[in-house]
Amino acid sequence: MDYFTQQLINGLVLGSIYGLIAIGYTMVYGIVGMINFAHGDVFMIGGFIALITFLLLVSTGLTAVPVILLIVILVSMAITALYGWTIERVAYRPLRHSFRLAPMLSAIGMSFVLTNYSQVAQGARVKPIPPLITGGYTLHESAAGFVIQLSNIQIVVVITTIVLLAIFTWLVSRTRLGRDMRACEQDQTMAALLGVDVDRTISMTFVIGAALAAVAGLMYLLYYGLVDFFMGFVAGIKAFTAAVLGGIGSLPGAMLGGLAIGLIETFWSAYFSVEYKDVAAFSILIVVLIFMPTGLLGRPEVEKV
Repeated sequence: MDYFTQQLINGLVLGSIYGLIAIGYTMVYGIVGMINFAHGDVFMIGGFIALITFLLLVSTGLTAVPVILLIVILVSMAITALYGWTIERVAYRPLRHSFRLAPMLSAIGMSFVLTNYSQVAQGARVKPIPPLITGGYTLHESAAGFVIQLSNIQIVVVITTIVLLAIFTWLVSRTRLGRDMRACEQDQTMAALLGVDVDRTISMTFVIGAALAAVAGLMYLLYYGLVDFFMGFVAGIKAFTAAVLGGIGSLPGAMLGGLAIGLIETFWSAYFSVEYKDVAAFSILIVVLIFMPTGLLGRPEVEKV
């Protein structure tokens, strides 16, 4: 039971990171109706920007960890949001009224551009950093000597995820921008006729999704202590899977799907073979979609004729 509890904690933390990335996928799909396959690479860019900002701050002699983290998260969100805006302007807007495969192929091409750009600019080696948030709590110690631990960085990751999910759920459901997003989701032409700036709304959706990916990149950097140019592809596929599993288009569904993928991977690695954890995650996705085609919290799409 102690071992199970420890793996549960680890799975929830990993799932929180996947969920943050999946929210960006599901927001873009909800508005544009297409998958931004470059979103995982935006997450990777956010991790690199966080690392570079951290190194620059340390080189200036700044040592206060809370101040460093605040500056890092603000800078990485701002710059990564600019990447998201650029992707929408370059890869999506010119092809928005083209056939449906064109924007998807453009996004895949943008993904390769960002991956190779990062590899050339930062090198192919893994970039580690020393732990910034250390310490934790011992929840329980069994008679056999197994210790259930909850680290401070795990607490930070989970709390950050909960707070951001609450903020963006409020933004989508209660603000003018959220109403514009929901209007564009239902009918972009009618939304434009009613005074909604469709181009601005779609751009802001990409910007918000990229900013969330930057936070996820920072959480990944703090939790694992490293970044590399290829991490965006793997994490992006997992987050996309989480968005589909939870019900693409649903913010709570994206987070639920992220938690599910994180728990599946963690428990499979703990009790079975770690080499097949991805196989297990995608197999469960297939089984769920067979019986629930819209995902766990997805809504069936009603087409008006």
